[in-house]
Amino acid sequence: MRKGHPPALYLLSATAAGERFAYYGMRALLMLYMIAGVSEALPGMAFSKSTSGLVYGTFNALCYGFPFFGGIIADRLIGKRRSATIGGILIAAGLIVLSLDNSLVPFISGLTLMAVGNGFFKPTVVTMIGELYEQGDPRRDNAFTLYYQLFNGSVFFAPLLCGWIAVEYGYRAGFIVAGGAVLISMLIYWMMAPKMLGNIGKSVVVKQEKAGKAGEKIALSKEEKDRIAVIFTLFFFVTFFWTGFEQAGSSMTVFTEESINRTIGNFTIPTPWFQSLNPLLVFGLGFVFSALWMKLARIGKNPSTPVKMGMGMIFLGIGFVIMLGAVAQLNTGTAKASMLWLLVAYLFHTFGELMLSPIGLSMVTKLAPAHMVSMFMGVWFLPTFIAHLLGGVLASFIETLGPGLIFGGIAAFVIILGVSVFFLSKKLLYMMHGRD
Repeated sequence: MRKGHPPALYLLSATAAGERFAYYGMRALLMLYMIAGVSEALPGMAFSKSTSGLVYGTFNALCYGFPFFGGIIADRLIGKRRSATIGGILIAAGLIVLSLDNSLVPFISGLTLMAVGNGFFKPTVVTMIGELYEQGDPRRDNAFTLYYQLFNGSVFFAPLLCGWIAVEYGYRAGFIVAGGAVLISMLIYWMMAPKMLGNIGKSVVVKQEKAGKAGEKIALSKEEKDRIAVIFTLFFFVTFFWTGFEQAGSSMTVFTEESINRTIGNFTIPTPWFQSLNPLLVFGLGFVFSALWMKLARIGKNPSTPVKMGMGMIFLGIGFVIMLGAVAQLNTGTAKASMLWLLVAYLFHTFGELMLSPIGLSMVTKLAPAHMVSMFMGVWFLPTFIAHLLGGVLASFIETLGPGLIFGGIAAFVIILGVSVFFLSKKLLYMMHGRD
């Protein structure tokens, strides 16, 4: 049994890392760029906070909505390899266009190109990693874990570098750096893919294989229908988790910029840098959580999937309760709240992410019918799509409602939903019919 991984794994991981660097580096600047005035030291679009929140949510939603269609196009028309190339080119072009001028046409055109590019890129690289391993290969899970670690390493550095560049040279310079990361990773991909990938990702699905007679539909058993019902039930809760979680790039970023004391000695921490905290915590704590689940499984105490996801929602809610502490400190007359509130909130949000996001991916592969796994993996992006739309609407009310009501409302809602999952967990576990 081979213990090492094929070199193609590292090529695909590096390709995805470049794209993710660009996305998260740009995302760390986007909200600040929109609310900055044209005559400020760091000029921007001069949008209101309300408009900026809506635009931010819509853009990120489309980045998670288009992959559902991009995956279909890749499978049926152009293949995964070509789809990844088209996506990378469009994303880089979008960032370059965005950096041309702080006016409406480059702004809308750049974001549109990036969103469409995500549709082609996002669903392809991960599925090509899956093609590197035969079904049942014990290296498969470890390969995706390694990919996940490299992914978050890239996300950690993106806001740091792009945020520093933006402070020194302006937001548009930060967008250029983000675009450069995509181009570098794609150049490596184009040079190395023919040798390292072989025929991986080249095939196109002309027609779906069907069991039995031609045109005959595959009937779902009662157990399969129950499992699908569990997937959609938990998707409902996941949507509201991501709605709260993605406030990190919108309302929490605005609150950090305006109301958090970011000064240590003579140095003021750039606001985009705080978005590097979550991937850093994921990178470190991911190993801890993996070891914890393994240990609990050995002693028969591993929580069920619904319980883990419910706990994830409660941890997210606790993070927003902690943010209320920062709001309360401001209400005492303090000019700026301590950044400790923010750091601890991000810690609890990361706890929630690690208990929900990887668990959810695993859940889909366990519960979806064998002939529908790919479709349901595509559907997995849709709750995030809806969440970004809802999150943008929430962020748009930060001026009128204030951060206290926004943070408090999210905290109460997601904690109630998390407790609801606990009450439903036994029923959901029964409907999973042993697939947990």
